[in-house]
Amino acid sequence: MRKDYNLEKRKYVIGGFIVVVVVIYVIRLFNLQVADAQYRESAQNNALLYRSSYPSRGQIYDRNDSLVVFNEPVYDLVFVPMDVEPFDTLDLCTTLRMTRDEFDDKWNKLNDKRTNRNYSLYTEQTLMQHLTPDDYGRIQEKLYKYPGFYIVQRIIRQYNYHVGANILGNIREVNDRDLERDSAGYYSPGDYTGDLGVEKSYEQWLRGRKGKEILFRDAMGKIKGRYKDGAMDVAPIAGNDLKLSIDIELQQFGEHLMEHKIGAIVAIEPKTGEVLALVTSPNYDPALLVGKERGKNYGLLSADKNKPLFDRSIQAAYPPGSTFKPSQGLIFLQEGVIDLNTAFPCARGFHFGGMKVGCHGHGSPLPLKPALQTSCNSYFCWGLKKMLDNKSKYGSTAQAFDLWKQYMVSMGYGYRLNIDLPGESRGFIPNVAYYDKMRGKDQWSALSIISISIGQGEILATPLQIANLSATIANRGYFYTPHVVKEIVGEGPLPQFKERHYTKVDTSYYQSVAEGMRMAVTGGTCRKANIPGLDVCGKTGTAQNPHGKDHSVFMGFAPMNDPKIAICVFVENAGFGASFGVPIGAMMIERYLQGDSPGLQSRANAMAATWTMTHSTSPIEAANNTKYTKPAGGTPGSASPASPRAEAATVPATQSRVNNGTKE
Repeated sequence: MRKDYNLEKRKYVIGGFIVVVVVIYVIRLFNLQVADAQYRESAQNNALLYRSSYPSRGQIYDRNDSLVVFNEPVYDLVFVPMDVEPFDTLDLCTTLRMTRDEFDDKWNKLNDKRTNRNYSLYTEQTLMQHLTPDDYGRIQEKLYKYPGFYIVQRIIRQYNYHVGANILGNIREVNDRDLERDSAGYYSPGDYTGDLGVEKSYEQWLRGRKGKEILFRDAMGKIKGRYKDGAMDVAPIAGNDLKLSIDIELQQFGEHLMEHKIGAIVAIEPKTGEVLALVTSPNYDPALLVGKERGKNYGLLSADKNKPLFDRSIQAAYPPGSTFKPSQGLIFLQEGVIDLNTAFPCARGFHFGGMKVGCHGHGSPLPLKPALQTSCNSYFCWGLKKMLDNKSKYGSTAQAFDLWKQYMVSMGYGYRLNIDLPGESRGFIPNVAYYDKMRGKDQWSALSIISISIGQGEILATPLQIANLSATIANRGYFYTPHVVKEIVGEGPLPQFKERHYTKVDTSYYQSVAEGMRMAVTGGTCRKANIPGLDVCGKTGTAQNPHGKDHSVFMGFAPMNDPKIAICVFVENAGFGASFGVPIGAMMIERYLQGDSPGLQSRANAMAATWTMTHSTSPIEAANNTKYTKPAGGTPGSASPASPRAEAATVPATQSRVNNGTKE
């Protein structure tokens, strides 16, 4: 009886076990076939072919609606491994104008998972890019002979003006890193993306939205037509056009002025922060980075010692020299260190104990405006010493210096201004911790760092930051974030470029500094910028360079009481500010405000022909017959990203020789 009972019980246990197993299998099959999209999509991919249709990339115009960058269609030859049938290889090689060895090498790499991580039987593989019209015509006629091969239309960029490569950037094929960072899954292998310039920073607007074609296959994997007669296809949406703030003819003029020189020009419209010109030199023709020769040309540009891919206007950090002095006068006025009648002596320089900071001959003593007019070093050294030594007001030199730095940061120094271009440098304004580490806590004083008062020592600034200071003075105390895109067509300007940024200095003090800069033009160090009727205000700089000849610097704006342009010119190894910085800046101002006035072009040609570096043929010039040139043996004192504290290679130590007896 007990034995029968156990058998009966065992029967129910086994039955229950079978039921549980069946239920598990049913649930798993449901998940695989219904709930889990992975296998459904895999099955669909075997039956359907999804082919991207590429949108037209947004075009780029200048501020005056001149078309600068436009699209030109090109074609890629692609194939789907699953669809390829045996074909006449030699005939295809002849059609493509490839050798059999070249074809075999490319074909084997594309069809090997070890060398092509994106390989799949159902994924398009690109055999040849950027077919010429002749290539396209020949292949299109014979395409019926090669089942599984298709022509895909792409676009490349073309240029109406062969300038502004640092602003425009270029496009290139996406790489593995781009695909890894593409969290939205927009890109596929073989797609193109912006690289450098606005092509990169405005990629999400320029690229548009890809469309999709769905084709269906038979049981053998052969394409039979459009899925549901194209009802499920998605049309591509063209990218937004960009309207630059750049005046392309002014940009062209600036690049001409800087031929055979090393440095930068930045011109800003003060009332808006719109960048009118952003010149870096040496530069290159943006068309060099288009088409089949892009890789070769990019390699030549990258290898060039003068770094034409390095945008000196926003990436190079230099000692600003005497262009720094207006900011110091503003701080001293705000802090009550001086008033407009305060005069300091200058006996051909600042003298204290055994220290001397040299200066050129001029009247003495003198107050702020004449000090700006004559670019007196001694005046600003005395002002900084008086501020940092005032322990009764600030408590210590360190606390006074910390406040000084806060003023400088509010004026746009020491941090990125966040222009809408990639790669901007922050320059360098030291802080208390920096000097404590370098000299020892409480072991430094105003005299230890006195050269910062005249834009030397540890101070580094980009040409963009110097131009922005000029725009701030022109606006009498505020600036807009500089930007090179005026608007995204269809969406308008970005909101962050509409916000005013006020400095920590009261606006009432700026008029006096502007008047001092006007005096520098009418009877001081900037007399070459005294253009009749334009009321130019300016400030020269002769920035010391421990690696070679001093740099020539100029900043200014015009007209004085209705400013329409603010500018910085920085020419490496060119000597006094009045030698190159002032005349180049003056011609840029004249060209923008008065157009092509009589005699201007001949003066510009003369300036362009005045070389400040030894000329020789560059690799890129030899290879592509371009106008781009470079000096033999590199560039003494040129800046490039290297220093962790300044993001530039031009990082002078504290100077013991500061403008000793030189003129601006």
